Amino acid sequence: MAISDIRRQYRLCTLDESQLTDDPIVLFERWLKDVIEAEVPDPTAMTVATVAKNGQPSQRIVLLKDVSAEGFVFYTNYGSRKAQELADNPKVSLHFPWFFMERQVRVSGVAHKMSVAENARYFLSRPKDSQLAAIASHQSKPIAKRELLMAQFSQLKEKFTKGEIPVPDFWGGFRIVPHQIEFWQGGENRLHDRFEYNLSASGDWQIQRLMP
Repeated sequence: MAISDIRRQYRLCTLDESQLTDDPIVLFERWLKDVIEAEVPDPTAMTVATVAKNGQPSQRIVLLKDVSAEGFVFYTNYGSRKAQELADNPKVSLHFPWFFMERQVRVSGVAHKMSVAENARYFLSRPKDSQLAAIASHQSKPIAKRELLMAQFSQLKEKFTKGEIPVPDFWGGFRIVPHQIEFWQGGENRLHDRFEYNLSASGDWQIQRLMP
């Protein structure tokens, strides 16, 4: 079968005005709850798209760690490619690919670094091996072979056999404060339902239906 022949119909459900909420975060939380309850793999996985100084976009998958009226939160190494690009251009796009539910959510916003206290609180809540991995890996930097990374991890594990692991100053979170959120529900015959929320200057969310 040719790639161009791969297709399917989207028939699970529709999205109309009666299902919308005034605040898109409320609708997002409902959809996220649906995905979690459906036991979709990696329900909090999202694509984070950033742009380099030369205008080249870059994407990667990270895990959403919090969502509230304040925004969407993820954590990373501040020396990573994504963090460096956000330092130069804090405008960011998030994408939640919930294809098992025939749904997608797209978020456009601005990245803000989390506070030291917020970083520490989350870091210390992580499993110990995850804490050590965050210190062992100089994210996005070249490495000759995997064995070097594993050796660094083992050394740190031996060093911190007992006691609390210090929170690294090169690691922390970003909160994406959204100004646009789109909800996409797959529809039969490619007649998808799309609703876009845009934040107005007064702080209210304006909603419009988009053509599929």
